[in-house]
Amino acid sequence: MSPMIQIQGVEKLYRMRGEDVHALRGVDLSVQQGEYISIMGPSGSGKTTLFNMIGGLDRPTAGSITVSGIRLAELDSRSLAWFRCCHIGYVFQTFNLIDTLTALDNVKLPCVFRMLSDSEAETRAKEMLHLVGLRDRMGHRPQELSGGQMQRVAIARSLVNDPEIVLADEPTGNLDLKTGESIIELLGRLNAERGVTVVTVTHDHKMLKASDRVVWFESGRIEKIQRGEELDVHLGHIQPSE
Repeated sequence: MSPMIQIQGVEKLYRMRGEDVHALRGVDLSVQQGEYISIMGPSGSGKTTLFNMIGGLDRPTAGSITVSGIRLAELDSRSLAWFRCCHIGYVFQTFNLIDTLTALDNVKLPCVFRMLSDSEAETRAKEMLHLVGLRDRMGHRPQELSGGQMQRVAIARSLVNDPEIVLADEPTGNLDLKTGESIIELLGRLNAERGVTVVTVTHDHKMLKASDRVVWFESGRIEKIQRGEELDVHLGHIQPSE
């Protein structure tokens, strides 16, 4: 079976202030359907650049990225937008909810771009809010929700178009310890129960507990890849299990 995500020889070169900056230096990575991958590394290591390329938000200078059998380099801007709408769900650190809309309407929003009817969009949005445990918060606006509830709305929104891949960018970054753990548990459960492929960029070591594999970046390259069970995760640090 072909990988859900196939990254081959990917390089990214930026020209900044007259100098070449190599964000990625020949990255190869395969992600299977249903895997939960965490990408870690220091700021400036290239992890966010690669994350954005998987979602078609940026293009490589060299190399290729294939997602769900689609070579992203072959898509124009309009086709890329449709690809993201149909195949990718996004979860952001800052939630990116619209303050004037209810939780239900925020979750319905991606369905507009999928051109679903309002009744079908509402049915899907209610199902997703129930799935993330917010059945009784559908009519609440973001300012009436806690940080954890807002992130659950964002997760419901990412799933409403039934994507094959969820890309989560620091999904616990703005949450307290207990709330962050509940979001990690939720993403792990959705991965296991719905078979959605999860790729997350994170500095949160607690997220490694839910990961099938952890990809460590350093200076634009993959430094190492470890399986989740190989790591002994403790609050604030990790170490290889013995």
